Amino acid sequence: MQNNQKKLAVIFGNPVAQSKSPEMQMQFGKNVDIELNYLKVLTTLPQFETSLREWIGKGIVGANITVPFKEVVMPYCDRLTIEAEEAKAVNTIRIEKDGSITGHNSDGIGLLRDITEIKGIDITGKRILVLGAGGAVRGILGPLLSHKPASLIITNRTFSKAKMLAGEFSHLGEIKAVERDDLMGSFDLIINGTSASLQNEFPPLPAGVISSHTIGYDLVYGDQPTIFMEYLLSEGGRAAYDGLGMLIEQGVYAFEFWFGKRPSIEGVLEIFGRASYAPFYDQ
Repeated sequence: MQNNQKKLAVIFGNPVAQSKSPEMQMQFGKNVDIELNYLKVLTTLPQFETSLREWIGKGIVGANITVPFKEVVMPYCDRLTIEAEEAKAVNTIRIEKDGSITGHNSDGIGLLRDITEIKGIDITGKRILVLGAGGAVRGILGPLLSHKPASLIITNRTFSKAKMLAGEFSHLGEIKAVERDDLMGSFDLIINGTSASLQNEFPPLPAGVISSHTIGYDLVYGDQPTIFMEYLLSEGGRAAYDGLGMLIEQGVYAFEFWFGKRPSIEGVLEIFGRASYAPFYDQ
């Protein structure tokens, strides 16, 4: 039976006009018979707290948080999930019955569900290379290490950042930082968490890092393969995926965090103009 009480949620961002989260989250609602009204909220850093309090006053069940507010929102959270604590960033908040705020980060678990469950890629005992050391990467390291890869290597243009991250997460598994030019041996999975694809510029990796069994995954998505994906395939990689699956699956976990129900993704791929999660192969 349809729940006749319409729920309200929002996404805070700047910019936010391009976000497809409203269509996606309202489709999730339809898939589990929850009537959801989901709105975009454009705000600024100085106005963020005012906007947050205003929408809590309007009765939101929760919100998604995107750039540049993922760290800004943390002091306003009364409690954080383990995922948010590890990521040091919050992409989802839930407003509890007493008005308090619980902060969560569904990016890493969304990525891992997409890689391991949706795409069926087993990363246990495998060699993983992560490019980048920014906020997006921080959010995925804990979930990646929970799957017990043989090794997880981080490399970054500013090597000190990669080294710091590796040290911070070393208690969770086999992880280390390596200079880009010192990378050796082929990897089973390479995840691009740099801004290279957004800048349409990707510096080459050392010879031998990509082999015929290497799968590439870019955290960004678009209508066409990213420059990282094109590079990986041109170097003989097995397959390359963009980050649409991560975006959708983190949304699934955000919805479940609010309502306690995990929705199907029926009708969601079409919102992004896709027929499937199929990888891009080199033709």
